[in-house]
Amino acid sequence: MKKNILPLLIAIVSIAITFPAHSQVITKYGDNVSTLDGIMKAYYGVVTVKKGEKVSYERDSLLHIANAHVGAGYVDKQGKQQFSYMTLKEYHKLADPSLSKNGFDEREIARRVEKFGSIYHVWSTYESRNTADGPVTERGINSIELFNDGTRFWILAWFFDGERKDNPIPAEYLK
Repeated sequence: MKKNILPLLIAIVSIAITFPAHSQVITKYGDNVSTLDGIMKAYYGVVTVKKGEKVSYERDSLLHIANAHVGAGYVDKQGKQQFSYMTLKEYHKLADPSLSKNGFDEREIARRVEKFGSIYHVWSTYESRNTADGPVTERGINSIELFNDGTRFWILAWFFDGERKDNPIPAEYLK
């Protein structure tokens, strides 16, 4: 029996060396930021709130690199294309009261990913509602830039534009 233990130990050590364990990075809010799927789930989860609840800026800031900026494309009252650009903190000051007052449920319905080295670009098509089972109030695309430091993903920036009659979501972004 002792003869069989040495080959078994050698096999176990060989496997451990060949397939190093990748530890998961979990934020204090339970968000797994070590995978693209995990950080995308957290990205949508952080802004999804029931009516009367508060959005957590702290939770969201743990997903983003320091000094991340966010923005939105939109059409103003004169019909001119505009772009709003701000820090993540400024965004929360602007958006959180409305999200909490009305409730907000946003979910990803399609994703396209481009990657080069440690940089990822995610085109994430979304649907928004006021409640999880309510009617869709908006659809659009989030353009999200991420960095993977070898351990976890960090959101560098994100921007979105909503679907409109003059700005329909292309079919390839719905797959």
